[in-house]
Amino acid sequence: MLVAPVLTDGTVTLRAHRDEDLEAILEQSNDPLSRTWTRVPVPYTREDARRFVREAMPGGWATDEEWGFALEAYDGAASRFAGTVSLRNQGEGRAEIAYGAHPWARGRGIVEAGLRLLLDWGFAERDLDTVIWWAQEGNWASRKVAWRLGFSCDGVVRRWQGHRGELVDAWVGTLHRGEERAPRNAWLEVPRIHGQHIVLRRHRDDDAVRVLEACSDERTAYWLGLMPVPYTLGNAEAFLRTRSDPMARGVAVHWMVADPTTDLALGTVSLMDLGGHAGAEVGYWAHPDARGRGVMTEAVRLAVRHAFIDVVDGGLGLDKVRLVSAVDNSASRRIAAAVGFREVGTERRGTLCRDGRHDAVVYDLLPADLT
Repeated sequence: MLVAPVLTDGTVTLRAHRDEDLEAILEQSNDPLSRTWTRVPVPYTREDARRFVREAMPGGWATDEEWGFALEAYDGAASRFAGTVSLRNQGEGRAEIAYGAHPWARGRGIVEAGLRLLLDWGFAERDLDTVIWWAQEGNWASRKVAWRLGFSCDGVVRRWQGHRGELVDAWVGTLHRGEERAPRNAWLEVPRIHGQHIVLRRHRDDDAVRVLEACSDERTAYWLGLMPVPYTLGNAEAFLRTRSDPMARGVAVHWMVADPTTDLALGTVSLMDLGGHAGAEVGYWAHPDARGRGVMTEAVRLAVRHAFIDVVDGGLGLDKVRLVSAVDNSASRRIAAAVGFREVGTERRGTLCRDGRHDAVVYDLLPADLT
């Protein structure tokens, strides 16, 4: 019968679960984040922890169905329980990876180090070819660990994972034997950029009402032809949820434009299609009470300046940014001209507005053009 071997890199250790882990497992399983993102029973009792340590984990080894390890790491001078990591045997050289951290261990790289040990062991000793990763959509901590380990993120499988009596959307990705255990793409962060009259910052859930107000505005709805009409609070919340995924894939950076004193949202500015053949494109819209004040001109200028700053200095290191505007959107075109964009052509019926397709003016901006 298989038993859990001891694996260590000198900093973290994987080993069999023991009775002395019970208290820490109880703490971890009753932690709010564990309840949100895992399927632990609620409430989680000492008897649940006892069954996990004495039956579930040893049982997985006995049946060759799950190879589960306790994760242990140093907290100061003492080594303590840090979580559980496992590979669930799917047969034919396949396994599913699973992991959960005790609250004290989060954000320290402990889980990542433990999973590297686990994957090394699984590929070498269990002769695995493919390891699959699943996570409930929105579990960014799990996704970032998987990204660091080299897992792909191949999209969202709708209503796949069971969670508290319902089916929820899930991310999925894989890692194959021999693939580099390193990120496959850049994970772009959202730097907080201070201007003279505005600040560019990350989107937040509490921006939803301001997004609703802006996108319910007749003028905004006219120029953004793909936007739902009527626009609801649910649409605004969905918009904010989708801002993070393109940044995790390294293809866009999205900012909320905000008042530097109140932090109230005034609009959005984005750098999109990063790495695309035609070059990155800047896009933007303003809340009605931000118009006519130079807010979006400053926001676009700050965004494209960030695009041109070298990567080593914290920017994106781009050499060109595009901008596309309907030919009759005079407000958008004034912003382009004020920032220094040069008109390079017209694309017939190149943009969709509320009443159909309009001709579009295409601009580009090189670092030397930025005013």
